[in-house]
Amino acid sequence: MADSTKKLGLITLTAVVISAMIGGGVYNLPQNMSQYAGAGAIIIAWVVTGIGIWFVANTFRILAAARPDATTGIYSYGQLGFGNFIGFLMAWGYWLCNCFANIGYAVLLMDSLDYFFPGYFTGGNNFNSVIGGSLVIWIIYFIVLAGVKGATSLNTIGTIGKLVPIVLFLLITAFLFKFGAFFINFWGTETIPALADKPLGSVFTQVKSTMLVTLWVFIGIEGAVVISDRAKSQSDVGKATLLGFLACLIIYILLSLLPIGYYSQGQLSTMAAPSTAAVLGGMIGIWGDWIMNIGVIISILSSWLVWTIMLAELPLAAAKGQTFPKAFAKVNKNNSPSFSLLISSIIMQVTMILVYFSNNAWNLMLSVTGVMVLPCYIACTAYLWKISAKNDNYPTTIFASRKNAIITGFLGTIYGLWLIYAAGLNYMLLAAVIYAIGIPFFMRARKEFNPTQPEFNKEEKALSIVLFILGVLGLIYLIMNYKALLGQ
Repeated sequence: MADSTKKLGLITLTAVVISAMIGGGVYNLPQNMSQYAGAGAIIIAWVVTGIGIWFVANTFRILAAARPDATTGIYSYGQLGFGNFIGFLMAWGYWLCNCFANIGYAVLLMDSLDYFFPGYFTGGNNFNSVIGGSLVIWIIYFIVLAGVKGATSLNTIGTIGKLVPIVLFLLITAFLFKFGAFFINFWGTETIPALADKPLGSVFTQVKSTMLVTLWVFIGIEGAVVISDRAKSQSDVGKATLLGFLACLIIYILLSLLPIGYYSQGQLSTMAAPSTAAVLGGMIGIWGDWIMNIGVIISILSSWLVWTIMLAELPLAAAKGQTFPKAFAKVNKNNSPSFSLLISSIIMQVTMILVYFSNNAWNLMLSVTGVMVLPCYIACTAYLWKISAKNDNYPTTIFASRKNAIITGFLGTIYGLWLIYAAGLNYMLLAAVIYAIGIPFFMRARKEFNPTQPEFNKEEKALSIVLFILGVLGLIYLIMNYKALLGQ
Protein backbone atom coordinates (compact mmCIF):
# COMPACT_ATOMS: atom_id res chain seq x y z
CA MET A 1 0.00 0.00 0.00
CA ALA A 2 1.20 3.50 -0.76
CA ASP A 3 2.24 5.77 2.12
CA SER A 4 0.00 8.65 3.23
CA THR A 5 1.83 11.21 1.10
CA LYS A 6 0.65 9.35 -1.97
CA LYS A 7 -2.99 9.14 -0.88
CA LEU A 8 -5.72 10.98 -2.81
CA GLY A 9 -7.57 14.02 -1.42
CA LEU A 10 -11.09 15.37 -2.01
CA ILE A 11 -10.27 17.45 -5.11
CA THR A 12 -8.45 14.56 -6.78
CA LEU A 13 -11.22 12.09 -5.89
CA THR A 14 -13.90 14.46 -7.21
CA ALA A 15 -11.91 14.86 -10.42
CA VAL A 16 -11.80 11.06 -10.72
CA VAL A 17 -15.61 10.85 -10.34
CA ILE A 18 -16.29 13.64 -12.84
CA SER A 19 -13.72 12.39 -15.32
CA ALA A 20 -15.03 8.83 -15.11
CA MET A 21 -18.53 10.08 -15.95
CA ILE A 22 -17.80 12.90 -18.39
CA GLY A 23 -16.16 10.98 -21.17
CA GLY A 24 -16.54 11.50 -24.88
CA GLY A 25 -20.13 10.26 -24.78
CA VAL A 26 -21.51 13.45 -23.26
CA TYR A 27 -20.38 15.34 -26.34
CA ASN A 28 -22.92 13.35 -28.31
CA LEU A 29 -25.83 13.76 -25.87
CA PRO A 30 -27.86 16.15 -28.07
CA GLN A 31 -28.09 13.52 -30.82
CA ASN A 32 -28.30 10.47 -28.52
CA MET A 33 -31.28 11.87 -26.59
CA SER A 34 -33.11 13.48 -29.53
CA GLN A 35 -32.81 10.25 -31.52
CA TYR A 36 -35.30 8.64 -29.13
CA ALA A 37 -37.31 11.43 -27.51
CA GLY A 38 -38.85 14.88 -27.79
CA ALA A 39 -38.09 17.69 -25.34
CA GLY A 40 -40.89 16.74 -22.92
CA ALA A 41 -39.86 13.10 -22.76
CA ILE A 42 -36.19 14.12 -22.35
CA ILE A 43 -37.12 16.20 -19.30
CA ILE A 44 -39.02 13.26 -17.81
CA ALA A 45 -36.11 10.92 -18.61
CA TRP A 46 -33.65 13.13 -16.72
CA VAL A 47 -36.03 13.43 -13.76
CA VAL A 48 -36.33 9.64 -13.60
CA THR A 49 -32.59 9.17 -14.08
CA GLY A 50 -31.66 11.93 -11.64
CA ILE A 51 -33.80 10.40 -8.90
CA GLY A 52 -32.63 6.86 -9.66
CA ILE A 53 -28.94 7.72 -9.88
CA TRP A 54 -29.28 9.81 -6.71
CA PHE A 55 -30.21 6.65 -4.85
CA VAL A 56 -27.25 4.86 -6.42
CA ALA A 57 -24.90 7.74 -5.53
CA ASN A 58 -26.35 7.95 -2.03
CA THR A 59 -25.84 4.20 -1.68
CA PHE A 60 -22.12 4.67 -2.30
CA ARG A 61 -21.99 7.62 0.12
CA ILE A 62 -23.71 5.70 2.90
CA LEU A 63 -21.72 2.51 2.35
CA ALA A 64 -18.45 4.48 2.37
CA ALA A 65 -19.42 5.74 5.84
CA ALA A 66 -21.06 2.54 7.12
CA ARG A 67 -18.32 0.19 5.92
CA PRO A 68 -15.08 2.21 5.70
CA ASP A 69 -13.20 -1.09 5.89
CA ALA A 70 -14.65 -2.12 2.50
CA THR A 71 -12.03 -0.13 0.62
CA THR A 72 -12.57 -1.60 -2.84
CA GLY A 73 -16.22 -0.69 -3.14
CA ILE A 74 -18.25 -2.73 -5.59
CA TYR A 75 -16.26 -5.93 -5.14
CA SER A 76 -16.18 -5.66 -1.35
CA TYR A 77 -19.90 -4.94 -1.09
CA GLY A 78 -20.76 -7.92 -3.26
CA GLN A 79 -18.49 -10.26 -1.31
CA LEU A 80 -19.46 -9.03 2.17
CA GLY A 81 -23.15 -9.06 1.38
CA PHE A 82 -23.59 -12.18 -0.72
CA GLY A 83 -20.46 -14.32 -0.59
CA ASN A 84 -17.35 -15.02 -2.62
CA PHE A 85 -19.02 -15.95 -5.90
CA ILE A 86 -21.22 -12.84 -6.05
CA GLY A 87 -18.21 -10.73 -5.09
CA PHE A 88 -16.25 -12.33 -7.93
CA LEU A 89 -19.05 -11.72 -10.44
CA MET A 90 -19.21 -8.05 -9.45
CA ALA A 91 -15.46 -7.66 -9.91
CA TRP A 92 -15.53 -9.66 -13.16
CA GLY A 93 -18.48 -7.76 -14.63
CA TYR A 94 -17.26 -4.33 -13.59
CA TRP A 95 -13.75 -5.07 -14.83
CA LEU A 96 -14.92 -6.10 -18.30
CA CYS A 97 -17.47 -3.26 -18.32
CA ASN A 98 -14.58 -0.83 -17.93
CA CYS A 99 -12.61 -2.54 -20.68
CA PHE A 100 -15.56 -2.22 -23.08
CA ALA A 101 -16.12 1.41 -22.02
CA ASN A 102 -12.55 2.24 -22.94
CA ILE A 103 -13.04 0.76 -26.40
CA GLY A 104 -16.15 2.91 -26.72
CA TYR A 105 -13.88 5.86 -25.97
CA ALA A 106 -11.41 4.61 -28.58
CA VAL A 107 -14.11 4.55 -31.27
CA LEU A 108 -15.26 8.08 -30.43
CA LEU A 109 -11.67 9.35 -30.20
CA MET A 110 -10.83 8.08 -33.66
CA ASP A 111 -14.11 9.43 -35.03
CA SER A 112 -13.21 12.85 -33.61
CA LEU A 113 -9.75 12.70 -35.18
CA ASP A 114 -11.46 12.05 -38.51
CA TYR A 115 -12.69 15.64 -38.38
CA PHE A 116 -9.10 16.88 -38.51
CA PHE A 117 -7.94 14.12 -40.88
CA PRO A 118 -10.97 13.46 -43.13
CA GLY A 119 -11.26 9.94 -44.45
CA TYR A 120 -8.48 8.48 -42.32
CA PHE A 121 -10.55 7.41 -39.30
CA THR A 122 -14.04 7.05 -40.79
CA GLY A 123 -16.56 5.63 -38.32
CA GLY A 124 -13.92 5.33 -35.60
CA ASN A 125 -13.45 1.62 -36.29
CA ASN A 126 -11.77 1.31 -39.70
CA PHE A 127 -8.24 -0.12 -40.08
CA ASN A 128 -6.49 3.17 -39.25
CA SER A 129 -8.75 3.61 -36.22
CA VAL A 130 -7.85 0.16 -34.90
CA ILE A 131 -4.15 1.00 -35.22
CA GLY A 132 -4.60 4.42 -33.57
CA GLY A 133 -6.78 3.06 -30.76
CA SER A 134 -4.28 0.27 -30.11
CA LEU A 135 -1.46 2.79 -29.73
CA VAL A 136 -3.46 4.76 -27.14
CA ILE A 137 -4.24 1.56 -25.19
CA TRP A 138 -0.56 0.83 -24.69
CA ILE A 139 0.51 4.44 -24.07
CA ILE A 140 -2.02 4.68 -21.22
CA TYR A 141 -0.89 1.24 -20.00
CA PHE A 142 2.63 2.57 -19.46
CA ILE A 143 1.37 5.79 -17.83
CA VAL A 144 -0.66 3.88 -15.22
CA LEU A 145 2.13 1.34 -14.81
CA ALA A 146 4.36 4.23 -13.69
CA GLY A 147 2.10 4.89 -10.69
CA VAL A 148 -1.55 5.60 -9.82
CA LYS A 149 -0.81 8.85 -7.97
CA GLY A 150 0.90 10.42 -10.97
CA ALA A 151 -1.84 9.22 -13.29
CA THR A 152 -4.61 10.74 -11.12
CA SER A 153 -2.74 14.06 -10.93
CA LEU A 154 -2.59 14.09 -14.74
CA ASN A 155 -6.31 13.28 -14.79
CA THR A 156 -7.10 16.32 -12.61
CA ILE A 157 -5.54 18.56 -15.27
CA GLY A 158 -7.46 16.69 -17.97
CA THR A 159 -10.75 17.13 -16.07
CA ILE A 160 -10.31 20.92 -16.07
CA GLY A 161 -9.43 20.80 -19.78
CA LYS A 162 -12.55 18.82 -20.69
CA LEU A 163 -14.92 21.13 -18.77
CA VAL A 164 -13.83 24.32 -20.56
CA PRO A 165 -15.37 23.42 -23.99
CA ILE A 166 -18.55 22.18 -22.29
CA VAL A 167 -18.98 25.43 -20.37
CA LEU A 168 -18.43 27.42 -23.60
CA PHE A 169 -21.02 25.25 -25.38
CA LEU A 170 -23.59 25.80 -22.63
CA LEU A 171 -23.04 29.56 -22.53
CA ILE A 172 -23.41 29.95 -26.31
CA THR A 173 -26.45 27.65 -26.65
CA ALA A 174 -28.11 29.39 -23.69
CA PHE A 175 -27.54 32.80 -25.31
CA LEU A 176 -29.06 31.64 -28.63
CA PHE A 177 -31.87 29.62 -27.01
CA LYS A 178 -35.39 30.31 -28.37
CA PHE A 179 -38.39 29.23 -26.31
CA GLY A 180 -40.61 29.15 -29.40
CA ALA A 181 -38.38 26.58 -31.08
CA PHE A 182 -38.07 24.56 -27.87
CA PHE A 183 -41.83 23.95 -27.58
CA ILE A 184 -42.39 22.88 -31.21
CA ASN A 185 -43.34 19.17 -31.21
CA PHE A 186 -42.60 19.17 -27.46
CA TRP A 187 -43.79 15.59 -26.93
CA GLY A 188 -42.25 14.11 -30.08
CA THR A 189 -45.56 12.88 -31.52
CA GLU A 190 -45.91 15.04 -34.65
CA THR A 191 -44.74 14.79 -38.25
CA ILE A 192 -43.14 18.05 -39.44
CA PRO A 193 -41.25 17.41 -42.72
CA ALA A 194 -39.67 20.88 -42.81
CA LEU A 195 -37.97 20.15 -39.45
CA ALA A 196 -37.32 16.43 -40.11
CA ASP A 197 -39.52 15.60 -37.11
CA LYS A 198 -41.19 12.18 -37.05
CA PRO A 199 -43.44 10.55 -34.43
CA LEU A 200 -41.33 8.77 -31.79
CA GLY A 201 -44.08 6.77 -30.11
CA SER A 202 -45.71 7.24 -26.72
CA VAL A 203 -44.01 9.31 -24.03
CA PHE A 204 -43.40 6.12 -22.03
CA THR A 205 -41.71 4.50 -25.02
CA GLN A 206 -39.56 7.58 -25.56
CA VAL A 207 -38.47 7.74 -21.92
CA LYS A 208 -37.73 4.00 -21.82
CA SER A 209 -35.66 4.25 -25.01
CA THR A 210 -33.31 6.82 -23.47
CA MET A 211 -32.50 4.84 -20.34
CA LEU A 212 -29.30 3.16 -21.55
CA VAL A 213 -28.02 6.52 -22.78
CA THR A 214 -28.70 8.25 -19.45
CA LEU A 215 -27.22 5.30 -17.56
CA TRP A 216 -24.09 5.33 -19.75
CA VAL A 217 -23.22 8.93 -18.90
CA PHE A 218 -23.46 8.18 -15.17
CA ILE A 219 -21.30 5.07 -15.25
CA GLY A 220 -18.26 6.04 -13.23
CA ILE A 221 -20.21 7.63 -10.38
CA GLU A 222 -18.62 4.94 -8.21
CA GLY A 223 -15.11 6.09 -9.22
CA ALA A 224 -14.08 7.35 -5.77
CA VAL A 225 -15.47 4.19 -4.15
CA VAL A 226 -13.52 1.88 -6.45
CA ILE A 227 -10.20 3.49 -5.52
CA SER A 228 -11.18 4.38 -1.93
CA ASP A 229 -8.31 2.23 -0.69
CA ARG A 230 -6.07 5.06 -1.92
CA ALA A 231 -8.08 7.91 -0.32
CA LYS A 232 -6.68 10.04 2.48
CA SER A 233 -10.05 9.94 4.26
CA GLN A 234 -13.06 7.70 3.73
CA SER A 235 -15.32 10.72 4.38
CA ASP A 236 -13.84 12.31 1.25
CA VAL A 237 -15.12 9.36 -0.79
CA GLY A 238 -18.77 10.17 -0.02
CA LYS A 239 -18.27 13.90 -0.56
CA ALA A 240 -16.55 13.35 -3.91
CA THR A 241 -19.38 11.09 -5.06
CA LEU A 242 -22.04 13.68 -4.17
CA LEU A 243 -20.17 16.59 -5.75
CA GLY A 244 -19.51 14.63 -8.92
CA PHE A 245 -23.15 13.53 -9.20
CA LEU A 246 -24.60 17.02 -8.81
CA ALA A 247 -22.13 18.66 -11.22
CA CYS A 248 -22.67 16.05 -13.93
CA LEU A 249 -26.47 15.96 -13.62
CA ILE A 250 -26.71 19.70 -14.23
CA ILE A 251 -24.33 19.49 -17.20
CA TYR A 252 -26.19 16.56 -18.78
CA ILE A 253 -29.62 18.19 -18.53
CA LEU A 254 -28.38 21.42 -20.11
CA LEU A 255 -26.45 19.58 -22.86
CA SER A 256 -29.61 17.65 -23.81
CA LEU A 257 -32.12 20.50 -23.72
CA LEU A 258 -30.43 23.75 -24.72
CA PRO A 259 -29.78 22.68 -28.36
CA ILE A 260 -33.53 21.99 -28.79
CA GLY A 261 -34.02 25.74 -28.40
CA TYR A 262 -32.17 26.25 -31.69
CA TYR A 263 -32.51 23.01 -33.70
CA SER A 264 -35.52 20.70 -34.00
CA GLN A 265 -35.60 17.22 -32.52
CA GLY A 266 -35.45 15.73 -36.03
CA GLN A 267 -32.45 17.83 -37.03
CA LEU A 268 -30.54 16.90 -33.88
CA SER A 269 -31.38 13.21 -34.25
CA THR A 270 -29.42 12.89 -37.50
CA MET A 271 -26.30 14.85 -36.53
CA ALA A 272 -22.98 13.04 -36.78
CA ALA A 273 -20.96 12.33 -33.65
CA PRO A 274 -19.95 14.33 -31.72
CA SER A 275 -23.21 16.22 -32.17
CA THR A 276 -22.14 19.08 -29.88
CA ALA A 277 -19.59 19.97 -32.58
CA ALA A 278 -22.29 20.00 -35.25
CA VAL A 279 -24.55 22.12 -33.00
CA LEU A 280 -21.90 24.70 -32.13
CA GLY A 281 -20.51 24.68 -35.66
CA GLY A 282 -23.96 25.52 -36.99
CA MET A 283 -24.24 28.38 -34.50
CA ILE A 284 -20.84 30.11 -34.72
CA GLY A 285 -19.09 28.47 -37.66
CA ILE A 286 -15.98 26.33 -37.98
CA TRP A 287 -14.60 27.47 -34.61
CA GLY A 288 -17.49 25.67 -32.95
CA ASP A 289 -16.48 22.42 -34.62
CA TRP A 290 -12.86 22.88 -33.60
CA ILE A 291 -13.63 23.74 -29.98
CA MET A 292 -15.90 20.73 -29.42
CA ASN A 293 -13.78 18.20 -31.31
CA ILE A 294 -10.69 19.24 -29.35
CA GLY A 295 -12.81 19.01 -26.20
CA VAL A 296 -13.85 15.47 -27.13
CA ILE A 297 -10.23 14.41 -27.58
CA ILE A 298 -9.14 15.87 -24.22
CA SER A 299 -12.21 14.43 -22.52
CA ILE A 300 -11.76 10.94 -23.93
CA LEU A 301 -8.07 10.74 -23.08
CA SER A 302 -8.72 11.92 -19.52
CA SER A 303 -11.60 9.48 -18.99
CA TRP A 304 -9.72 6.65 -20.66
CA LEU A 305 -6.89 7.22 -18.20
CA VAL A 306 -9.08 7.17 -15.10
CA TRP A 307 -11.08 4.14 -16.30
CA THR A 308 -7.83 2.27 -16.85
CA ILE A 309 -6.88 3.03 -13.24
CA MET A 310 -10.27 1.79 -12.05
CA LEU A 311 -10.38 -1.35 -14.18
CA ALA A 312 -6.99 -2.51 -12.89
CA GLU A 313 -7.97 -2.05 -9.22
CA LEU A 314 -10.85 -4.54 -8.97
CA PRO A 315 -9.03 -7.70 -10.16
CA LEU A 316 -6.26 -6.76 -7.71
CA ALA A 317 -8.76 -6.50 -4.87
CA ALA A 318 -10.50 -9.71 -5.91
CA ALA A 319 -7.19 -11.58 -5.99
CA LYS A 320 -6.44 -10.32 -2.48
CA GLY A 321 -9.92 -11.56 -1.53
CA GLN A 322 -9.08 -14.98 -3.01
CA THR A 323 -11.71 -14.91 -5.77
CA PHE A 324 -9.45 -14.00 -8.71
CA PRO A 325 -6.34 -16.07 -9.59
CA LYS A 326 -3.25 -15.22 -7.52
CA ALA A 327 -1.40 -13.64 -10.44
CA PHE A 328 -3.77 -10.64 -10.38
CA ALA A 329 -2.47 -9.65 -6.94
CA LYS A 330 0.94 -8.67 -8.32
CA VAL A 331 2.01 -5.03 -8.02
CA ASN A 332 5.18 -3.38 -9.31
CA LYS A 333 7.63 -1.08 -7.52
CA ASN A 334 5.29 1.86 -8.17
CA ASN A 335 2.44 0.04 -6.39
CA SER A 336 0.53 -0.34 -9.66
CA PRO A 337 -1.38 -3.60 -10.29
CA SER A 338 0.97 -4.68 -13.06
CA PHE A 339 -0.49 -8.07 -14.02
CA SER A 340 -4.09 -6.89 -13.82
CA LEU A 341 -3.21 -3.87 -15.94
CA LEU A 342 -1.46 -6.04 -18.54
CA ILE A 343 -4.36 -8.50 -18.91
CA SER A 344 -6.83 -5.59 -19.03
CA SER A 345 -4.86 -3.97 -21.85
CA ILE A 346 -4.75 -7.24 -23.78
CA ILE A 347 -8.54 -7.61 -23.45
CA MET A 348 -8.99 -4.04 -24.70
CA GLN A 349 -6.64 -4.75 -27.58
CA VAL A 350 -8.64 -7.82 -28.66
CA THR A 351 -11.92 -5.89 -28.36
CA MET A 352 -10.44 -3.02 -30.37
CA ILE A 353 -9.78 -5.46 -33.20
CA LEU A 354 -13.27 -6.96 -32.97
CA VAL A 355 -15.08 -3.60 -33.29
CA TYR A 356 -13.60 -3.38 -36.79
CA PHE A 357 -16.41 -5.75 -37.81
CA SER A 358 -19.23 -3.63 -36.36
CA ASN A 359 -21.12 -1.06 -38.43
CA ASN A 360 -22.24 0.81 -35.31
CA ALA A 361 -19.37 0.27 -32.89
CA TRP A 362 -20.13 3.22 -30.61
CA ASN A 363 -23.75 2.22 -29.87
CA LEU A 364 -22.72 -1.42 -29.43
CA MET A 365 -20.09 -0.53 -26.79
CA LEU A 366 -22.53 1.85 -25.08
CA SER A 367 -25.23 -0.82 -24.79
CA VAL A 368 -22.93 -3.65 -23.68
CA THR A 369 -21.24 -1.46 -21.08
CA GLY A 370 -24.60 -0.33 -19.71
CA VAL A 371 -25.98 -3.82 -19.17
CA MET A 372 -22.69 -5.13 -17.74
CA VAL A 373 -22.65 -2.55 -14.97
CA LEU A 374 -26.28 -3.02 -13.89
CA PRO A 375 -25.75 -6.16 -11.74
CA CYS A 376 -22.88 -4.34 -9.98
CA TYR A 377 -25.08 -1.39 -9.03
CA ILE A 378 -27.94 -3.66 -7.95
CA ALA A 379 -25.60 -5.70 -5.72
CA CYS A 380 -24.46 -2.51 -3.96
CA THR A 381 -27.97 -1.14 -3.37
CA ALA A 382 -29.15 -4.59 -2.23
CA TYR A 383 -26.21 -4.82 0.19
CA LEU A 384 -27.13 -1.47 1.74
CA TRP A 385 -30.73 -2.65 2.00
CA LYS A 386 -29.51 -5.83 3.68
CA ILE A 387 -27.28 -4.26 6.36
CA SER A 388 -29.73 -1.47 7.16
CA ALA A 389 -32.64 -3.90 7.59
CA LYS A 390 -30.86 -5.40 10.62
CA ASN A 391 -30.30 -3.11 13.59
CA ASP A 392 -27.11 -4.82 14.73
CA ASN A 393 -25.47 -4.48 11.28
CA TYR A 394 -25.92 -0.74 10.75
CA PRO A 395 -23.83 1.90 12.57
CA THR A 396 -25.74 4.62 14.40
CA THR A 397 -22.96 7.23 14.33
CA ILE A 398 -22.88 8.07 10.60
CA PHE A 399 -24.69 10.90 8.75
CA ALA A 400 -27.51 8.72 7.34
CA SER A 401 -30.19 7.20 9.56
CA ARG A 402 -31.13 3.56 9.28
CA LYS A 403 -34.49 4.56 7.75
CA ASN A 404 -32.71 6.70 5.15
CA ALA A 405 -30.43 3.78 4.29
CA ILE A 406 -33.34 1.34 3.90
CA ILE A 407 -35.21 3.70 1.56
CA THR A 408 -32.05 4.43 -0.44
CA GLY A 409 -31.15 0.75 -0.82
CA PHE A 410 -34.69 -0.30 -1.72
CA LEU A 411 -35.37 2.44 -4.29
CA GLY A 412 -31.88 2.11 -5.75
CA THR A 413 -32.57 -1.59 -6.32
CA ILE A 414 -35.93 -0.83 -7.94
CA TYR A 415 -34.23 1.65 -10.27
CA GLY A 416 -31.65 -0.98 -11.24
CA LEU A 417 -34.37 -3.50 -12.04
CA TRP A 418 -36.19 -0.87 -14.14
CA LEU A 419 -33.01 -0.35 -16.14
CA ILE A 420 -32.71 -4.10 -16.78
CA TYR A 421 -36.24 -4.02 -18.18
CA ALA A 422 -35.44 -0.92 -20.26
CA ALA A 423 -32.23 -2.49 -21.63
CA GLY A 424 -34.13 -5.34 -23.27
CA LEU A 425 -33.59 -9.10 -23.45
CA ASN A 426 -31.00 -9.13 -26.23
CA TYR A 427 -28.28 -7.22 -24.40
CA MET A 428 -29.02 -8.93 -21.08
CA LEU A 429 -28.43 -12.31 -22.75
CA LEU A 430 -25.16 -10.98 -24.16
CA ALA A 431 -24.18 -9.89 -20.64
CA ALA A 432 -25.05 -13.38 -19.36
CA VAL A 433 -22.54 -14.88 -21.82
CA ILE A 434 -19.79 -12.57 -20.57
CA TYR A 435 -20.57 -13.26 -16.91
CA ALA A 436 -20.73 -17.02 -17.51
CA ILE A 437 -17.26 -17.00 -19.08
CA GLY A 438 -15.93 -15.95 -15.68
CA ILE A 439 -17.03 -19.14 -13.89
CA PRO A 440 -13.84 -21.16 -14.72
CA PHE A 441 -11.67 -18.27 -13.49
CA PHE A 442 -13.46 -18.27 -10.14
CA MET A 443 -13.06 -22.04 -9.86
CA ARG A 444 -9.33 -21.78 -10.55
CA ALA A 445 -8.90 -19.05 -7.95
CA ARG A 446 -10.68 -21.08 -5.28
CA LYS A 447 -8.50 -24.07 -6.08
CA GLU A 448 -5.35 -21.95 -5.84
CA PHE A 449 -6.24 -20.46 -2.46
CA ASN A 450 -8.22 -23.35 -0.91
CA PRO A 451 -7.25 -26.58 -2.70
CA THR A 452 -8.97 -28.80 -0.12
CA GLN A 453 -12.26 -26.90 -0.14
CA PRO A 454 -15.09 -27.06 -2.74
CA GLU A 455 -15.16 -24.16 -5.17
CA PHE A 456 -18.82 -23.36 -4.45
CA ASN A 457 -21.15 -23.60 -1.51
CA LYS A 458 -24.66 -24.95 -2.14
CA GLU A 459 -26.22 -21.60 -3.09
CA GLU A 460 -23.27 -20.56 -5.25
CA LYS A 461 -23.37 -23.84 -7.14
CA ALA A 462 -27.05 -23.37 -7.95
CA LEU A 463 -26.38 -19.81 -9.10
CA SER A 464 -23.45 -20.90 -11.28
CA ILE A 465 -25.66 -23.52 -12.99
CA VAL A 466 -28.38 -20.94 -13.69
CA LEU A 467 -25.77 -18.49 -15.00
CA PHE A 468 -24.24 -21.19 -17.21
CA ILE A 469 -27.66 -22.01 -18.71
CA LEU A 470 -28.36 -18.32 -19.35
CA GLY A 471 -24.91 -18.03 -20.90
CA VAL A 472 -25.64 -20.90 -23.28
CA LEU A 473 -28.98 -19.35 -24.22
CA GLY A 474 -27.24 -16.03 -24.73
CA LEU A 475 -24.61 -17.63 -26.93
CA ILE A 476 -27.31 -19.25 -29.09
CA TYR A 477 -29.08 -15.90 -29.36
CA LEU A 478 -25.79 -14.20 -30.25
CA ILE A 479 -25.03 -16.70 -33.02
CA MET A 480 -28.53 -16.33 -34.46
CA ASN A 481 -28.62 -12.53 -34.26
CA TYR A 482 -25.00 -11.42 -34.48
CA LYS A 483 -25.62 -9.34 -37.60
CA ALA A 484 -28.31 -7.27 -35.88
CA LEU A 485 -26.13 -6.76 -32.78
CA LEU A 486 -23.20 -5.65 -34.90
CA GLY A 487 -25.41 -3.30 -36.88
CA GLN A 488 -24.89 -5.17 -40.15
